[in-house]
Amino acid sequence: MIKLGDALPDVQFNVPGPEGMKPLRTGEIFAGKTVALFAVPGAFTPTCSARHLPSFRDHLADFKAKGVDVVACTAVNDHFVMGAWAKDQNVFGDILMLADGSGNSLALSV
Repeated sequence: MIKLGDALPDVQFNVPGPEGMKPLRTGEIFAGKTVALFAVPGAFTPTCSARHLPSFRDHLADFKAKGVDVVACTAVNDHFVMGAWAKDQNVFGDILMLADGSGNSLALSV
């Protein structure tokens, strides 16, 4: 389990954006920021769409008030799916969607 102060493994995520996919490495996302990162089993799954992602969307202001710079969601989906899910859930631009189609971010939980 990663603890406060631990270095994060170097992982590449594919992030959907208005101009298409942008590859970002762990350091670009987390360095010098307070990030609330959560992972879900998959985009568009019933519980993740009904409860998981909406609960973070509904508490964005609370996270920001506590000093969180970025709220980020990762799942083992490609950036097309993560982008479509962000639009469907009305979080595009509010929650950073970290697509990890290869499951490389699983190293973040080790």
